[in-house]
Amino acid sequence: MSYSKRCIVTGAAGFIGSALARLLLKETEATVLVVDKLTYAGVPESLKEVGLNPADLTSSNPRLSFLKADICDQEAMDKAFAEFRPDTIFHLAAESHVDRSIDGPGEFIRTNVVGTATLLQAALKWWKQHPDFVFQHISTDEVYGTLGETGYFTEKNPYSPHSPYSASKASSDHLVRAWMDTYGMPVKITNCSNNYGPYHFPEKLIPLIILNCFDGKPLPVYGKGANVRDWLFVEDHARALLLVNEKGVPGETYNVGGHNERTNLEVVKTVCAILDELRPRADGSKYESLITYVTDRPGHDLRYAIAPDKLMNDLGWKPLENFDTGIRKTVQWYLDNEWWWGPIHAGRYSGQRLGMGK
Repeated sequence: MSYSKRCIVTGAAGFIGSALARLLLKETEATVLVVDKLTYAGVPESLKEVGLNPADLTSSNPRLSFLKADICDQEAMDKAFAEFRPDTIFHLAAESHVDRSIDGPGEFIRTNVVGTATLLQAALKWWKQHPDFVFQHISTDEVYGTLGETGYFTEKNPYSPHSPYSASKASSDHLVRAWMDTYGMPVKITNCSNNYGPYHFPEKLIPLIILNCFDGKPLPVYGKGANVRDWLFVEDHARALLLVNEKGVPGETYNVGGHNERTNLEVVKTVCAILDELRPRADGSKYESLITYVTDRPGHDLRYAIAPDKLMNDLGWKPLENFDTGIRKTVQWYLDNEWWWGPIHAGRYSGQRLGMGK
């Protein structure tokens, strides 16, 4: 692909950010500076296949470099812009797990709000000298709140966040728009539905269920499992982000979703059925027998569903995976890549319940 921009990707040791960095380095001629604080969910091994040495964060790939830094550090961000000289930034660095935001909202406000404002200030200084620069901000459909049984989120939906996480992301979206409205700096915003796929940190539903199946542990389902999410394969999302960067209109928002609505219970049962086929239990019992219903999450939104019509019609995007193909690829990836998730599962997060607000 004839795309050769110099790109800062914040949060690229995380799930979506690493998928974007891998896409940029494998399928374009882009040069990438990863900026990541390496919190608990930062896994530099996710960039190993594109040349990063996780041990010392050096790179054998001349188009990839890694800066371990906090996006709230104004001096470090100013220096990163001045030294790397970017054409664009993809801002994905964020605290992102709703359950953790219930337990500790302060870090979400710091990273997602203050960190975004810090980056915007660094970008503003840079843009004043380099007017072709574009700030691209990656956000979530959770800023829109919850839906009933019908209807879809569009780019015109009013914001109605219900968790500390979604409120912090809504705040960051408003800041990004304010920097364009106030200063004229070109920005692009995307709001995506629930992502899944390879390299997903195991606190989230799908990898948690897969790994609990491996261990024969209970499969926790919140409430009755009736909450609905619109699932998006992470590599399809990365391609959407690149397309918006190339062809999107500054000042516009683009929703990214796959029209793959499933209840949480349906998702869990689908994972169980695939593993029954690919890795049957030794005793012959079904993985579905491990499902355990647990107390629901406080403030749990009923349904999210995105209408990606604008992205499809205006820019020509379409996902390559549907939920059935994507979830099978995801389960197979976890079967094949214990080298990645094994150390996380053993050391950083082993599946304990989060988000009880206590």
